[in-house]
Amino acid sequence: MVVDWQLLSFGPEGWGFALLKAAGVTLSVSLCAFLLGSAIGSLVAWAKITGNRWLNRLAEGYIVVLRGVPDLIVIYIFYFGGRQVLAFIGRALGFSGPFDISGFVAGALAIGLISAAGQAEVFRGAYNTIAKGTLEAATVVGMGKWLMFRRVIVPQALATAIPGLGNQWQSAIKESALVSVTGLVETMNQVQVASGSTQMPFFFFAVGAVIYLVITSFSELVIRLAEKWSLRGQHYHQL
Repeated sequence: MVVDWQLLSFGPEGWGFALLKAAGVTLSVSLCAFLLGSAIGSLVAWAKITGNRWLNRLAEGYIVVLRGVPDLIVIYIFYFGGRQVLAFIGRALGFSGPFDISGFVAGALAIGLISAAGQAEVFRGAYNTIAKGTLEAATVVGMGKWLMFRRVIVPQALATAIPGLGNQWQSAIKESALVSVTGLVETMNQVQVASGSTQMPFFFFAVGAVIYLVITSFSELVIRLAEKWSLRGQHYHQL
């Protein structure tokens, strides 16, 4: 098989710029989803930790559903179901439409909610690694809940949580490929278009794999640096 490397150029005949732009969209939707997942996941973890039976059951149900339903179905629910919800609300308010939801928003929301289920377990596990005596000592010296959260809970739980959060980030990147079903021009969608236009599916899907590998490899480096930063001032041993 002869490969024309000009297909990856940034000129008018190449796909380089389109692929680079699509990679940027992949990063953007993954980042938005991950941040949303962190916000919701922290609330779900709090609901499991707080000791309230009903909040605990609600949080557990959320995790079971979001981890048990295929990711693609969740994306379809937000993309196609989201349009129906918007249309219902819009018509109820007297608007004529058209009503639509972008693939970016639907994908970020869907992946964010999926990621939240995993991140909640990471946060809960990290919190449980903190010695109860440490929290009791903080209470004895007069720390309020917010001050204890900032000065004691976050610094100690962070070192434990970062590896797990790194795995959730990597998962969000790979799950972003499913958003191509909404028509969003991210890496997978652009690779499919390029392979169809050039009739070189093996070449362009291999290029797509390299793009994802570059993103995840760089992410792994950043995660390791973040983990090392979180452990500054502490004695630890690398196994």
